[in-house]
Amino acid sequence: MPSSLLAEQLAPRFVIYDEIGAGAMSQVFLATDTTRSREVAIKVLRSELAQATDTMRFHREIAILARLEHPNILPVLESGSAGDALFYVMPYVAGETLGQRLLRTGPLPVETTIDIAGDIAAAIDHAHASGIMHRDIKPDNVMLGEQGALLCDFGIARALTVATGEQITLTGLMVGTPEYMSPEQATGLGEINGRTDIYGLGCVLYEMLTGQPPFTGSTPLVIINRHRLQPPRSIRVVRPDVPEHVERAIHSAMSKSQNMRPASGAELMEMLRG
Repeated sequence: MPSSLLAEQLAPRFVIYDEIGAGAMSQVFLATDTTRSREVAIKVLRSELAQATDTMRFHREIAILARLEHPNILPVLESGSAGDALFYVMPYVAGETLGQRLLRTGPLPVETTIDIAGDIAAAIDHAHASGIMHRDIKPDNVMLGEQGALLCDFGIARALTVATGEQITLTGLMVGTPEYMSPEQATGLGEINGRTDIYGLGCVLYEMLTGQPPFTGSTPLVIINRHRLQPPRSIRVVRPDVPEHVERAIHSAMSKSQNMRPASGAELMEMLRG
């Protein structure tokens, strides 16, 4: 349940009912937007991250992201500040995340995996056409609703990076998730572009088919080094039913070199569909 202080800070505009999720950087609450009479999900930044964030820069970045409109993107509606709380608002979508589905069912059928990938790829290409990269594609940022898959938190990683600058290192938090982070993003030694998101999607595809991320480890640094230096284990060793061209497409998306990856979500989908 939300603290009484947080509920007071967000009232009367938002009436919070329950906490519905939590991560390293934020807590997620189900609420009613009283001005528009609709249910919303409010992501409230952790206090240490909020304190390191330039509030005006954060609001400017969120305003840019709010312009994204696509059937497979869960939009960011607005951001706000209330007392010590810094937050952004999204529509509430009933259902489960891809991460929750994988925990519940384990690896997915090949056809289901490709269908979900098609929705994510379409969302990626639309945002990239506007110059917006996701930077944190992972199963927990994919909502599975009645109309298909919705990619959440588009551009939030960049917004936090811009708004915190070097202060992010003081929080001990990492913008992005090591299990799905491209070598260039993890090391800061390469350009962050559309192929960075393709790498993240490749990692998600790998997990959808095998039930686990391509690289794991005891610490974020161990995982990052494995992304940089090790090839992923063959998918077909775990799932012999996966067609060879599907495995080739996923391994191509996860190439260490950006130039060896598909240039777009559409190109990746062509490879996946053979």
